[in-house]
Amino acid sequence: MFTNKTLLITGGTGSFGNAVLRRFLDSDIGEIRIFSRDEKKQDDMRRRYRSEKLKFYIGDVRDFQSVTNAVRRVDFIYHAAALKQVPSCEFYPLEAVKTNVLGTENVLEAAVQAGVKRIVCLSTDKAVYPVNAMGISKAMMEKVFVAKSRSSNDTVICATRYGNVMASRGSVIPLFVNQMRLGLPITITDPLMTRFMMTLEDAVDLVLFAFENGRPGEIFVQKAPAATIETLAKALADLLGFPEQRIDVIGTRHGEKLFESLLSREEMVVAEDLGRYYRIPPDMRDLNYGKFFEQGEIEISQATEYTSHNTTRLDMAGMKALLRKVRFVQGTLRGERVEAEE
Repeated sequence: MFTNKTLLITGGTGSFGNAVLRRFLDSDIGEIRIFSRDEKKQDDMRRRYRSEKLKFYIGDVRDFQSVTNAVRRVDFIYHAAALKQVPSCEFYPLEAVKTNVLGTENVLEAAVQAGVKRIVCLSTDKAVYPVNAMGISKAMMEKVFVAKSRSSNDTVICATRYGNVMASRGSVIPLFVNQMRLGLPITITDPLMTRFMMTLEDAVDLVLFAFENGRPGEIFVQKAPAATIETLAKALADLLGFPEQRIDVIGTRHGEKLFESLLSREEMVVAEDLGRYYRIPPDMRDLNYGKFFEQGEIEISQATEYTSHNTTRLDMAGMKALLRKVRFVQGTLRGERVEAEE
């Protein structure tokens, strides 16, 4: 479906953008456009990949005109541009709204106007039962894309929702590695806190699946294992040759949950089990208020959400096996001074 076609990646200089780019670069796709506001990272990518397929567009999803310029003659869009750091979104929640919510609306509207065939938006487990500004903004982003998908003409808009992506920029694995190298204690929030564990390659597989199978308004979720933060820290330390590294428990930070959810109770009732993935259909209720206030569903009362507490739990051996698949960890094991996954 991508032969000689044009793919636009918003937020293309980030972890997901680079991962998707690497997957497509050696394929028979015609052109890959990287859209972001960071000219330094774009120049780094230009020098790193040196590919005639790559085209770079400076712009910001907050600016509708810059998005409009980038989507002309585009066939597919992977929308990864976002503010995703929990602390920065807590301090500047309106900035999260401008990028994650209004920016998404700009991308979708520009794409519909340009006749883009398919758009896959990137969401997160923090959008389910959100307790922080980042999660709330991503939850609103999901509502925006579902609403837009109802009137998007021939443009198919769907999304992927992912858990913790291992060794992505700003995540704990690069932090733990740096602490070990400096001889500092590994700082964890709560030993019993659990998080879903996905590699970047898993995340890209999910994106490709959504491109090929998505229908308007759907969200795709990969079934992912989880681990406690303590298991992750100990497995990483043991794998890298620091088995005696001290671990300090610093307590739960503002805006953090003990566990994350990838599907809510309401979604589990209607989700389609595809084996490796869940397909969540869009909520097609309209302004018939009776469906909201007068009619209930017994199934929802009996359902259980899909969380990092009730999914497959990795032990030390399983966690180390998964860590060995991560490019950042592979480079670290070879003694390289690698950066977090770009």
